[in-house]
Amino acid sequence: MAGCETGTGRLRETFCKNALVKTGIPGYDYCLNPYTGCAHGCRYCYAETISRFRCEATGWGEWVAAKVNFPEVLRRELTRRRRPPGRVLFGTVTDVYQPAEVKYGLTRACLQALAELRQEVEVTILTKSALVCRDMDVLKRLRNRSVGFTITLLDEQAAAVFEPGAPPPAARLQAARSLIGEGIAVWVFIAPLLPGVGDAPSALEGLLTAIKKAGVEEIHMDPLNPYPSAVEHLRALYRDYFPRAVQHLEDYLHHRHEYLSELGRWLQALADQFDYDLQASWSFIRYALRNSVAKKSPILVG
Repeated sequence: MAGCETGTGRLRETFCKNALVKTGIPGYDYCLNPYTGCAHGCRYCYAETISRFRCEATGWGEWVAAKVNFPEVLRRELTRRRRPPGRVLFGTVTDVYQPAEVKYGLTRACLQALAELRQEVEVTILTKSALVCRDMDVLKRLRNRSVGFTITLLDEQAAAVFEPGAPPPAARLQAARSLIGEGIAVWVFIAPLLPGVGDAPSALEGLLTAIKKAGVEEIHMDPLNPYPSAVEHLRALYRDYFPRAVQHLEDYLHHRHEYLSELGRWLQALADQFDYDLQASWSFIRYALRNSVAKKSPILVG
């Protein structure tokens, strides 16, 4: 594995044996992650566990590995297949448009491979970056494509606390407008719903108003995934920046079933107000409710 220092973190080059990986995320067959690690460093991200599996000395958000042969491997896999790989999701444990993509262009090269070899494949991208607009020309060549933007909070100061390396929410909304204007389907993933901060009535109403104004017609929501490492970070951030919401976080962690039940009723009323269909999101929330006693977490997209 070759490595080089970049910025305040470490950007390394590595190689992979497989590109298309089976996924258990509902509605998708395969995922594509041309990078490991993520410079966005979101404090609530469940993918932080990768740092521990890889025995990384630095924390989540401080290292990224670019799989430099990823597009080549993907082309080989697509050529060998007689049947299309089904629905493909870009970015399940990383953001495929994080800053490293500017240098390596791995995501763009993957989209080009799909456009050339499997135009019929349904492709979905989930990102926090407006860099996806760079690849609008390739996206237009795909018959079935959509782009999802994760927007957890509208308030930029609050977002900077939880997502220190990610582009501001306003940039994501502007990117959504641009893609919609070019005929590309866009949806927004409001996740995770941060207790007392992101799921507060005023916060959600403001966010949904902004999403609606951007022209987005489809949204999905997901509750917080209470992985121990994420909870540790969140408790510290809540104490330092959102002390009034600390009790909301603790209520969620210790009485998850009751909290999600009440939240579900409030979200349904809000969805009706803004004319959004949240049926798909309820499947995740119901899963979380069923497993709250067992302390299990739903399968989430990053």
